[in-house]
Amino acid sequence: MRRPDPVPCASCAQGEWDMCRNGQYTERGIKAIDGYASERYRIEPRYAVVVDRELGERGVLLEPASVVAKAWDQIERIGARTSWKPRSVLVTGAGPIGLLAALLGVERGLEVRVLDRVTEGPKPGLVRDLGATYHASSVQEAGAGVDVVIECTGVGKLIHDAMQIVAPVGIVCLAGVSSGGRTLPVDVQGLNREMVLENTVVFGTVNANRRHYQAAAASLARADPRWLARLITRRVPLDRWAEALVRQPTDVKPIVTFA
Repeated sequence: MRRPDPVPCASCAQGEWDMCRNGQYTERGIKAIDGYASERYRIEPRYAVVVDRELGERGVLLEPASVVAKAWDQIERIGARTSWKPRSVLVTGAGPIGLLAALLGVERGLEVRVLDRVTEGPKPGLVRDLGATYHASSVQEAGAGVDVVIECTGVGKLIHDAMQIVAPVGIVCLAGVSSGGRTLPVDVQGLNREMVLENTVVFGTVNANRRHYQAAAASLARADPRWLARLITRRVPLDRWAEALVRQPTDVKPIVTFA
């Protein structure tokens, strides 16, 4: 998780390090300070989060789970603006973030739909065994009229379509980071009219703070351990770490092992 900036800004001063407003936060292996990958290291207690011992190796899912725990927290806070009781959610992208977003949706008792482009490999089965429905079609076919969209791909076309298919008073959460460099013709005025008249909210989210890590740890502890284990699709030894960065057709989450 991020470390607060030295000023600190108003958000960091309240422990909301993920919402840093002046950009002076630091984060191991991400921004300004080195990462670590050691069996023995020291960490300040304020940044340590207890993980259920029974999770074992599955504890590596805590960080991506914290991202979607924050996403759901923000969705529910925004939804509290009115007497809003969502029934359905579309998750675009069935990578680790998307599948964990779907898990938290199922834990909330929602009808969960997951959209991805692959038709083979572990993803369709993982979604089905979660109790959700898997789609390899389009946003329009998979998600028309859903109350919530959690967009985990960063693909411009999917983002645009998600804004158009969400139900009135719906919420679109952007959790994927776009690579940039591509343009998409969009009727901004038409989209604006539709969103204003239907009270739609679109927001972006990244990272998480301590309470989201704790919520994620609780969600993982409740989940079926066999299902969680299936998210880890490859184990790469440390001396071949670069192989973990080369995407394979059956990948969900490769991990680097230190044994």
